[in-house]
Amino acid sequence: MEPLGAPSQFVDVESLPSWTDVYEAKQLDSHQNAAERAQVNVRSPFPYRKDINAKIVLWKGDVALLNCTAIVNTTNESLTDKNPVSESVFMHAGPDLRDELQKLKGCRTGEAKLTKGFNLAARFIIHTVGPKYKSRYRTAAESSLYSCYRNVLQLAKEQAMCSVGFCVINSLKRCYPLEDATHIALRTVRRFLEIHGETLEKVVFAVSELEEATYQKLMPLYFPRSLVEEIQSLPCLPADIGNAEGEPVVPERQIRITEKPGVPDDASDEEGLETDLSFIGSHAFARMEGDVDKQRRLILQGQLSEAALQKQHQRNYNRWLCQARAEDLSDIASLKALYQTGVDNCGRTVMVVVGRNIPVTLIDMEKALLYFIHVMDHIAVKEYVLVYFHTLTNDYNQLDSNFLKKLYDVVDIKYKRNLKALYFVHPSFRSKVSAWFFTTFTISGLKDKIHYVESLQQLFTAIPPEQIDLPPFVLEYDARENGPYYSSYPPSPDL
Repeated sequence: MEPLGAPSQFVDVESLPSWTDVYEAKQLDSHQNAAERAQVNVRSPFPYRKDINAKIVLWKGDVALLNCTAIVNTTNESLTDKNPVSESVFMHAGPDLRDELQKLKGCRTGEAKLTKGFNLAARFIIHTVGPKYKSRYRTAAESSLYSCYRNVLQLAKEQAMCSVGFCVINSLKRCYPLEDATHIALRTVRRFLEIHGETLEKVVFAVSELEEATYQKLMPLYFPRSLVEEIQSLPCLPADIGNAEGEPVVPERQIRITEKPGVPDDASDEEGLETDLSFIGSHAFARMEGDVDKQRRLILQGQLSEAALQKQHQRNYNRWLCQARAEDLSDIASLKALYQTGVDNCGRTVMVVVGRNIPVTLIDMEKALLYFIHVMDHIAVKEYVLVYFHTLTNDYNQLDSNFLKKLYDVVDIKYKRNLKALYFVHPSFRSKVSAWFFTTFTISGLKDKIHYVESLQQLFTAIPPEQIDLPPFVLEYDARENGPYYSSYPPSPDL
């Protein structure tokens, strides 16, 4: 015990600035201009939530010194690990902690077990065991680390705790890459607060000086502090953002046992079941849908009902989506061939496709399809328009009609329903003829949505120039062909 009147070494979590407070000292939401606000029609999978940010604290310090309801201790299966976090917890909690741990008879990887806090300021200690990381068993490690964070939060919820202080669960001894582990930690906490936010008042991430920079870099992805930061962080999200609870999506893990197979937790949310197949799996047995081979034969014979066809298509699309979230698509993203910009005159999201940036003969086109699905899945839930720059494309950039047909067949119905216009900028005579044949005989539903745009001035009548990021070569080409007036619109510095 400390001498009477001596300053306490413990830190009250209520005295720490929240994630929102840190940001608002630098920039207020009210300073965003109209153009920035207009762009938020397209939202991140982790949208700006001031109420959630107010619950989050990033603090550089020793988790054992936090005065909160519970702190987290990272340990091993026998609860005897000697790492900097555990040693500090044992030192400040006192000898009674070791005696109580012996009664628990160990803890399996991914589990969480509760003890009293003893001499700590925290009332409880939640002990959890992070996985040992090996690259060949990455999937298992991701699932186990997710379970650590999820089980800690679930325990806090069951015990009606007000605040939890997290250490970085992946210890150096267990070789888990810090950045990969941080993604899992942040998104799991974010998803839990989205669903059970009313049960917790504060979640503190207690980090060391070595870990602080990584957390500072990645937290805006999952806890954006403004609408602008949300948009800026969107391209930086990894391919795998987990399911609705933050759990890593594993396409190979097809069958899962649930309490009520085929029924989500919220029975009224029918769309949720379809969008998140990881909930029960996509195999015919898991979904109680009968013989898939028989269904395929019926499709070929034209005997399957419209509803069954739609169900089959939805299942196929979700398999592509799961694969897109699990795949490393950074090489496709670096091409800058597909990106989100502002909004058109009707407030609809504008997506840009740059034909010249697609080296068709040099890239894996299946990965390109996966990247399109990964980027567009959350865009297509609302009305949007596509701007395709055919400017200066050549034979190496021409998308094959078979690829376009496959893309159109694979994507979800929402893509087709919510696409309101496709602006074909700087078309050649040959491309117009090809597009006419394609939309007449292959994809008839797209024909009425295509608008051929010969100059940027025409495009600007539908999309204000400040709402679209133009590649420099497009501006230069248009200035040569249609006059220098257009060069007054500066290109995006990122392009």
